[in-house]
Amino acid sequence: MRRLALIAALALAPASAALSQEAEATGDGENIIKTHAIALFGEPALPADFPHYRYVNPDAPKGGEISFGAVGGFDSFNPFTHRGRAIALSVIQLERLMDSPADELGVDYCLLCETLEYPESKDWVIFNLRPEAKFSDGTPLTAHDVLFSFETLRDKGLSSFRMAMQQMVAKAEVLDDHRIKFTFAEGYPRRDVISQMGNQIVFSKKDFEENNRDLEQSSDKPFLGSGPYMFDRADMGRTLVVKRNPDYWGKDLPINQGRFNFDRIRYEMFGDFDSAFEAFKAGEYTFRNETSSMHWSTRYDFPALASGAVVRETLPDGQIASADAWVFNLRRPKFQDIRVREAIGLMFNFEWTNQTLLYGLETRVNSFWDNSEFRADGPPSPEEVALLEPVAGDLPPGILTEPAVVQPVSGERQLDRQNMRRAVALLDEAGWTVGSDGMRRNAAGEVLSIEILNDDVGNDRIINPFVQNLRAIGIDAVNRRVDNAEMELRTRSKDFDMVEDSLGQSYAVGGYAGQVFGSEDADDVFNPMGLANPAIDKLLEVGQQAETQEENMVAISALDRALRSLRFWVPKWFKAEYTLAYYDMYRHPEQMPPYALGTLDFWWADTAREAELKAAGAIR
Repeated sequence: MRRLALIAALALAPASAALSQEAEATGDGENIIKTHAIALFGEPALPADFPHYRYVNPDAPKGGEISFGAVGGFDSFNPFTHRGRAIALSVIQLERLMDSPADELGVDYCLLCETLEYPESKDWVIFNLRPEAKFSDGTPLTAHDVLFSFETLRDKGLSSFRMAMQQMVAKAEVLDDHRIKFTFAEGYPRRDVISQMGNQIVFSKKDFEENNRDLEQSSDKPFLGSGPYMFDRADMGRTLVVKRNPDYWGKDLPINQGRFNFDRIRYEMFGDFDSAFEAFKAGEYTFRNETSSMHWSTRYDFPALASGAVVRETLPDGQIASADAWVFNLRRPKFQDIRVREAIGLMFNFEWTNQTLLYGLETRVNSFWDNSEFRADGPPSPEEVALLEPVAGDLPPGILTEPAVVQPVSGERQLDRQNMRRAVALLDEAGWTVGSDGMRRNAAGEVLSIEILNDDVGNDRIINPFVQNLRAIGIDAVNRRVDNAEMELRTRSKDFDMVEDSLGQSYAVGGYAGQVFGSEDADDVFNPMGLANPAIDKLLEVGQQAETQEENMVAISALDRALRSLRFWVPKWFKAEYTLAYYDMYRHPEQMPPYALGTLDFWWADTAREAELKAAGAIR
């Protein structure tokens, strides 16, 4: 849910005139580009008169319900604040000015806008809104709502986003009811600016005023939006249902053909992973993206699967890996020595974990851009060295010559002796020596203790062997089980030693990478490590200024290499495929797009089969 609050996207650059752009010269000779779409590098694939996205089934039928299970609870419908625990779907009813397809990288097409126009300098952008756009209560969506949304997010959104908007936009003004102009601050990098504004969520100003909303506060009132779905009902903490808006203003737009096909989407919350799985077997909900290798390998033997009521399917996942990892809280002095961090990482035996506990289904994460061509491999190229040389003094030795850091390979036994010896040597060098009680202490007599914060009982089987290995070398390690509320509180207040997070990145260095790794956001929730390194800041800046795909790839590879050299994480694993189980009433296009599963976007229901399953008692 934290990422739902991030109103940022890939940086975009102008499309070519061949794709229905119009260009007219201003008095000072600068061309004004007017277009339906913009692309990061190169050109958008679709012309202004495209009939639908290439991967959808434009004739997909409407109807049916899809339901999901999740672990935990919720007490808020507002994910734009640190207060409260918001639920997935909290913002499904809110639309953005532009929309990104699942088969193109860094391309946006107009959605709420009909066209956008901007000069070659990108000093400003005007969004020309569709006059037919309206909220689900029937009120028009105008440029005044867009301005209100921008000002609300700029002034009361999450801190890192507020800072970015305040630095980026010098002026926002309504030109008329359907035109809004954003003028960008002098000296601010131009590559990302149009994308940032095109991906802004739009609130209803009237809804905020009538309900006295405060974006900084938790809320039990769902937002009013303009999207294809609208709030239906909720049992706070347990169930949320949204329904398709039959009067959705944009249902006939080409960009929406074959999309948003379910009549209802339902989320059910459960106390733990196992109870959620049992509920799926019983037909309490109908779609499961299985994340447990153990469940996938050992527990899909229930009657609904044998009868054909439930099907299993694997689909390729072409997205950058989520880069799940345990991260160190670098704000704590004991973790500021890189030798300590490396030693701890050596004691997680992925190979044993994968074969013994994960059924050999996973691949080790090594990069923040894993599962993509952007990850750093081997020694740095001459182009990377050119970027790394000016900042090498703030990075570990070897950054200019050695291969990119990869995680240690362990043996078949849980406690790998070779890695253990290396870890022991590193801790000894760092001044953490073993005392008479077998615990490691520094010169001040402080015990080297590590608390791995964990709110999921399903993680115990993974964390406990890691803890045992750490204790074997004299570290006072513990798997600290907490409930969801305490996890939320302690991560927000930075009260942890190690905690799990997802650090996977995008296909260009933009605002999100800065939020995760930049010094300015070292105390923000998006930067759980508290990373603040001038070399990283400079490489982020270089990446944000890349203007070609070649420059972009070199910048990302150099940044990835530098980040990995700092060893502030203990990476986990990923699968380059989706492992899905669902009741046999859902269908998807034969040719799936590479960059999204799109269950709520372009899948649809076979309502006749749904009725059969209900009649048979397979689903409830």
